Amino acid sequence: LFTQLFVCVVLGIVNVLLTTPLWVVNTRLKLQGAKFRNEDIVPTNYKGVADAFHQIIRDEGISALWNGTFPSLLLVFNPAIQFMFYEGLKRKILKRQLQLSSLDAFVIGAIAKAIATTLTYPMQTVQSILRFGRHHLNPENRRLGSLKNVIYLLRQRIKRFGLVGLYKGLEAKLLQTVLTAALMFLVYEKITAATFTVMGLKRSLRN
Repeated sequence: LFTQLFVCVVLGIVNVLLTTPLWVVNTRLKLQGAKFRNEDIVPTNYKGVADAFHQIIRDEGISALWNGTFPSLLLVFNPAIQFMFYEGLKRKILKRQLQLSSLDAFVIGAIAKAIATTLTYPMQTVQSILRFGRHHLNPENRRLGSLKNVIYLLRQRIKRFGLVGLYKGLEAKLLQTVLTAALMFLVYEKITAATFTVMGLKRSLRN
């Protein structure tokens, strides 16, 4: 299990480093034209994906394409937390019964994802802010993905909105991710059980 988690974390890190520039551009294009109450945010004017890449590199330097990398790397542990809680809950259920039902897999999958999302959501909020990037924050430190600025943004968020501000939009995020994860674990257990059946082994999930 720990070997699988380690491999997943390493692959997640590689994925973050390769795809963060695309996420930065995607986030800015989605938020372009939106009205913000935060005076620190600077409006953008991109004509498309290529123009966004060009303007970001020209005005902010190529390193700006990796804004938000630090929180993104921390968020790699989200699925690790999810699987850890899932396996823990699964073991507890299997101590009381011989088989894991479809409902069991669905419910504990949803619970595990809800816990992982709630624990890491503040970092997801900071990640989105850093990816947008066009704001006047911490001018003495231009590395927007640094630990210093992550802590700074978290403090600013708490100062302006209180602790609740770290979890704005959490309800929508939970609705988006929890159901998906619950169905994923259900399908995972079904496929595992079917594989064991084909191999002549005892099924671990009943219909």
